[in-house]
Amino acid sequence: MKRYSPLLLIAQMIFAQQLPLSVEDAVKTGLEKSKSIHASLMRVQMADAKSSEASTLQLPSVKFNGSYARLSEVPGFEIPAGAFGNPVPILLSPAVLNNYNLRLSVQQPLFTGFRLERNSDIADYSAQATQKDYEKDKSELVYNIKNAYWNLSRVIELQKVVDENVAQIQAHVKDVQSMQAQGILTTNDVLKVQVQLSDAQLRQIDMRNNVQLARIALNSTLGLPLDTEILLTSTITNQPRLFSDLHSMTVQAFERRPEMQAMAFRVKAGDAAVSLAQSNWWPQVYLFGNYLSARPNQRVFPTKDEFRDTWDVSVSLSFDIWNWGSTVHQTDQARAQLAQAEDGLAQLRDGVVLDVTRNYLNVSRGKERIVVAEQGVKQAEENYRATNAKFKQGLSVNSDLLDAEVALLQAKTNYTQSLVDFELAQAALERAIGE
Repeated sequence: MKRYSPLLLIAQMIFAQQLPLSVEDAVKTGLEKSKSIHASLMRVQMADAKSSEASTLQLPSVKFNGSYARLSEVPGFEIPAGAFGNPVPILLSPAVLNNYNLRLSVQQPLFTGFRLERNSDIADYSAQATQKDYEKDKSELVYNIKNAYWNLSRVIELQKVVDENVAQIQAHVKDVQSMQAQGILTTNDVLKVQVQLSDAQLRQIDMRNNVQLARIALNSTLGLPLDTEILLTSTITNQPRLFSDLHSMTVQAFERRPEMQAMAFRVKAGDAAVSLAQSNWWPQVYLFGNYLSARPNQRVFPTKDEFRDTWDVSVSLSFDIWNWGSTVHQTDQARAQLAQAEDGLAQLRDGVVLDVTRNYLNVSRGKERIVVAEQGVKQAEENYRATNAKFKQGLSVNSDLLDAEVALLQAKTNYTQSLVDFELAQAALERAIGE
């Protein structure tokens, strides 16, 4: 087990550098390092390759085949002596034991009942849908990064609020202890403040732990080492962006949401699948061509132990006269799958309307919450200032100051929560409308 000197550990802590990161930098880093995005991109490349493969089936295919065969010995074909008055045997076709074949074949589909065209369409629509899935994955990751970034910002700011509250209560403890020494307050008054201080210090410990957990969560989302010390450089400025009206944003979401576009492509692929299933009702026509160089060439008579070249061109036609309704059943399956895709698109449209509406209302509510929370902080600060002054003058009881401290902590907590919630609501609305 390695042992590190205390001086080395202290030096590492002192000289450890933080990673400054704005929210834009965080998004860029997360997109570059995300393994899930890389996997999604690979699915896009695979779908594109499959689409390209499907389109090649409509083009002529060229194949080359070569073979060699050694045959067993058999007598050649000859006319025996005495036949037709010939005095000696006449060899017409010798036995060639070494056979060589070199064949170049070309095949071109002429008409396949639109099978190849629809198959290519399905692959192309599927590739485009996969591309939109990739864009959706990126959009979701961008939102998750912003969510993790602003959540870390939230807990850091809340930690500052809690630290400030602890400092206030500690000052309060000193005041009541001084007043107790003067006989102004009782021991019970001191204990009340000390209990509140203990509660605040426990809250302080929890908040520090929350900061660490939020930092780990952000590192995980960005694909960084979990112990990376990130320094947030972006701050919430409370400058709301201008959105259009709800109807316009809903229309925009229909047009720009990648999952809507992906489902639309899958509906088109389903429609092409119906035509593909119906292609069996049409004849299949192919053009074939062969160029053969063989030794010996079976088409040449008499047989000679030499290479001879021949060629042939042919057209083939096939047609299913009866297949026990297989084509009908395949077509019904394709139509059912198309109906499922259309229903999925309709359900997705309803979901988009709900998503846009919900986030639109959250943004509208967020603006109002910030105004109210900001006013609450001003009121709580003034209440604490006045109550603290009266308490030191003996014009206010201890419990009033305790209540003022709690009210100020709650007001500042609400204000911080409102700012971050509003920033996240805007990010969610941007994602909902496809930006």
